[in-house]
Amino acid sequence: MRINNLVEGFVARGHEVTVLTGQPNYPEGQVYGDYLRDPDRFSNYYGAKVVRVPMLARGKRSATLALNYLSFFTSASTIGSCKLRGQSFDSIFVYAVSPIMVAIPALVLGRLKKTPVFVWVLDLWPDTLSAVGVIRNPKLLRLVGKVVSWIYNRTDYLLLQSLSFDENVRKYCTQSISSERLVYFPSWAEDDFSSEVQAESDLLQRDDSVFTVLFAGNLGDAQDFPSIMAAAKAVTVDLPVRWVIVGDGRASEWLAQHVAHQQMDNVLLLGRHPLEKMPALFAAADALLVSLKTNEVFEKTIPGKVQAYLASGKPVIAMIDGEAAKVVIESGAGMTCSSGDVEGLARIVRAMGSLSASERDQMGLAGRRYYLKHFSKENLFQRLELLFRKATFRRTDKR
Repeated sequence: MRINNLVEGFVARGHEVTVLTGQPNYPEGQVYGDYLRDPDRFSNYYGAKVVRVPMLARGKRSATLALNYLSFFTSASTIGSCKLRGQSFDSIFVYAVSPIMVAIPALVLGRLKKTPVFVWVLDLWPDTLSAVGVIRNPKLLRLVGKVVSWIYNRTDYLLLQSLSFDENVRKYCTQSISSERLVYFPSWAEDDFSSEVQAESDLLQRDDSVFTVLFAGNLGDAQDFPSIMAAAKAVTVDLPVRWVIVGDGRASEWLAQHVAHQQMDNVLLLGRHPLEKMPALFAAADALLVSLKTNEVFEKTIPGKVQAYLASGKPVIAMIDGEAAKVVIESGAGMTCSSGDVEGLARIVRAMGSLSASERDQMGLAGRRYYLKHFSKENLFQRLELLFRKATFRRTDKR
C-alpha cells in the first residue's frame, strides 16, 4: 500500500514517524491471530512506531463494517489521544481512503497538539456513495455531506489525488479556502514496478504466438467485466488474444462462472497474488488493461493501477473516461475508448495487437517517461516533505 511506502520513505529520510491505526483485520474481517498472540511484534514498521487502538473487526457484512468504522473513529480519537499524550508532532497526515471520517481522530489530535493536519483525499464523499449505490436516500447523503464539509473546513491542507477533484472538494468547503490549502498530490507506483525485472513469472509464461492482454487489481462491479468479456468474445474471431485476469473481488464468482459457461479457453483467471509477483507478470504481457464504469465521480478519479502500468513500461489499453483517459492519451502510453464501449475496446485491442513489438515498446517507454515526470515517488515525497516544513514554519511564526 502507498501509505506503507510513505512511512518507509519518511523514515529513510531521517524523520521520526508514528502511525496511529487499528488492530489488523483487513481484508479477512477478523483480527489476525499472530497479532493477538504477540501484539508487541507489530509495534514497529521499518523504524516507525505503530500505535494501535482497539476496534471492532470489519467482519463480512455491511452492518459490521459500519461498526468497524465507527469504533475506529471513536477509539482513535479517545484512546489514541491518551496513548499519544505528551508527544509532539510537526505534521499529521491522513491517508483518506473511504471512509473520509478516518480524518476525525487526526483533527482531534491536531487541535490538542496545535499541529497542522494534511488530509490526502483519495475518494470523493458523499458523491462516491451515491455513484456506487451504497446510499440513495437524499437526506442521508446530505447528512454525510455535512460531515464531509465539517472535516474539510477544519483541515489545514487538502491533498487532491486528481486535478479534477478541485471543484468537488471546494463544493464542501463552506468557508473560503485558499488555493494554497488545496494541493494536487497524485499517487505513485510501488517500487516493484519501477525496478528492472530480473526473473520470469512463475504464474504466466510469455507466449509470442498470441497477443496477451493483462488486467490486474480489484474485480468489482465498477470494473465492468461484462463489457470486457463481450469484447474478448468479439476479438477472438480475428485475432489470437489471451486475456489474463489477476486479482479478486465481488465479481470473481460471476467471472469464473461466465468464463466456464462460455467456454472461453483464452481467458485465464489467476486469482490474487502478492505485489512482488506483479512486475514479472506484467513483463509477460503485451499490454495492460484498465477499465472503469463511467459516472461523474469515476471520471475524476485516476485508478492507482494507472501509475503502476505506466511505471512498468508496458503499453496501456484503457476503457475509461475522464482524468485517467487524459493521462493515457497525454503520455502516449497506449489507446483508449469510452467507458462501457464494447466495440471500442475490441477495436483498440485489434489495433494494439496489429502493431509490431517495437511500436508497442515505444508506447511503453513513453508511458514510463511520463510517469517519471509526473508521478515519481521520489519527486512526490520531496514535495510533501517541503509542504510539511512550510506548514511547521508557518505555525511556528503564528505562535
